[in-house]
Amino acid sequence: MFVHPQFDPVAIHLGSFGIHWYGLMYLAGFITFIWLGRKRIVMLDHPQLTPKLLDDLLFYGVLGVVVGGRLGEVLFYNPGYYFSHPLKIPAVWEGGMSFHGGFLGVLVAMAFFAHQQKMRWLALMDFIAPLVPPGLAFGRLGNFINGELWGRPTDVPWGMVFPNVDNIPRHPSQLYEFALEGVLLFLILWFYARKPRPVGSVSGLFLIGYGSFRFIGEFTRNPDDGIFGLMTFGISMGQWLSLPMVVAGIAMMVWSKRKAQGTDVMS
Repeated sequence: MFVHPQFDPVAIHLGSFGIHWYGLMYLAGFITFIWLGRKRIVMLDHPQLTPKLLDDLLFYGVLGVVVGGRLGEVLFYNPGYYFSHPLKIPAVWEGGMSFHGGFLGVLVAMAFFAHQQKMRWLALMDFIAPLVPPGLAFGRLGNFINGELWGRPTDVPWGMVFPNVDNIPRHPSQLYEFALEGVLLFLILWFYARKPRPVGSVSGLFLIGYGSFRFIGEFTRNPDDGIFGLMTFGISMGQWLSLPMVVAGIAMMVWSKRKAQGTDVMS
């Protein structure tokens, strides 16, 4: 059995101002996005994207992640709390970001960017899909440092006590999701997307991979606070939101392969 280290959520104290670990994790994710994105531009000899456009793309992506992620947390998971404390809604530095909300925000932001640059939206999503999991990994590390989104009680040898919750050993579910949604999903997508694929297939694989790994990981994660908890059939809100991703991903991969016929590949 282990005990959570109870990290100070503020990484750097500057008088009354502090830089939170959670914010630093997001910054690390964005930096990794740029670094890997430039590698993909060269790897694919991309005819439209340049390092300068990649910087602009990240700007739109950040807006989508932050706005969509926070609104998703407010609307999907904790509407009662945030509607009672509206001044807490913009306090993203305190944690509380929904992946599914951020995902929808990025879809909208990328559609706007693709329209501006006269690019195919789905091809753009194929390009960025392998760049996303490292950011998810850093986000889960932020959850672990903050001691939030802890797991369900367990008797496994590596169970961890979170003193801010209780003295019961729990799954370190943040680290499970770090490994599945972050590291493993990145490896799968990066190697799959190393060569041109039918348009939509990389995005479809991302949807299948994330949805499946999130669904599995939720079995060890304590149900989120708020009005939901475990829902119909004993599965969580995160699992219900992940199921349509898997279905959509399968449909997208089937569609992309049927449509490709050896010519319609990602550029």
